[in-house]
Amino acid sequence: MKKIFSFLLVIISICSLLLYGCSSNEQNSRQSEKLSIVTSIFPYYDFARNIVGDKADVKLLLSPGNEPHHYEPSPSDIVAIEECDIFIYNGGESDEWVENVLDSLENKNITVLKMTDYVSLLNEKNPDHTDGDEADEHIWTSVRNAEQLVKKISAVVTEKDNKNKSEYENNTNQYLLSLDELDKEFTDVVNNKKRDTVVFGDRFPFLYFMTDYGLNYECAFPGCSSETEPSLEVVTRLIDYVRDNNIPVVFHLEMSNGKIAQLIGDDTGAEILQFSSCHNITKDEFNNGEDYISVMKQNCSALKEALS
Repeated sequence: MKKIFSFLLVIISICSLLLYGCSSNEQNSRQSEKLSIVTSIFPYYDFARNIVGDKADVKLLLSPGNEPHHYEPSPSDIVAIEECDIFIYNGGESDEWVENVLDSLENKNITVLKMTDYVSLLNEKNPDHTDGDEADEHIWTSVRNAEQLVKKISAVVTEKDNKNKSEYENNTNQYLLSLDELDKEFTDVVNNKKRDTVVFGDRFPFLYFMTDYGLNYECAFPGCSSETEPSLEVVTRLIDYVRDNNIPVVFHLEMSNGKIAQLIGDDTGAEILQFSSCHNITKDEFNNGEDYISVMKQNCSALKEALS
């Protein structure tokens, strides 16, 4: 059904582009000379807006508060991609819709960045820590990966809009300093840890993050699992692990119902805390100015409690 829906959206979008594409492109060129950037998910939107400041327009396709794994582009989203200068997407299971959309576009001057092409990928792990069949797509959860991705976006933006090169480079350097400081904060927490394993009563999209800091984990599901109800065996395993190892904190993901984590907490007395993947943020967080760095700092505080 998802493939059929994606195909129908592409057909609708092509019709929309035939009606509005050419005139809309010409009108936009007259109205604004700013570089136009469209991003599929929040991390790249946040990276791009920190790089460009007010010198370019940045659009986020995934609305705040929406679940990224179920996103399907609307016709207006596809028109936005058609009319942009740079399109940034992640790649992986959540972005399966992208290839069909790109094939349908008439504008061949768009620079397309598939961010999973610019870092080393790790195989997704099953809850028993054996390798899965797919590369883990959640590359941005690593602050060190984020630094590399910001540099790539900055280089492409500067190439596209060289007249604002100095400002883009200054903004990039300042943002990289903030990411470096964030990395140091996590490193400091890990260097002072009393334990080296964290527990997620939820999906686990943090393989890159945990690898950076040499941490171990126990979880209910892999990062892109479609499962929402764990087996009795999984719940029992996590409860036993938390109790046997005196684990003080059990994590749940952002925008998750947290039921599994709460079940484990009720049985063991462990505290329930959120650890955000930054895949997306809520509407309130967006309106209150939360960003990748502020959310990751909240993760840092939560991690400190979990490793104490």
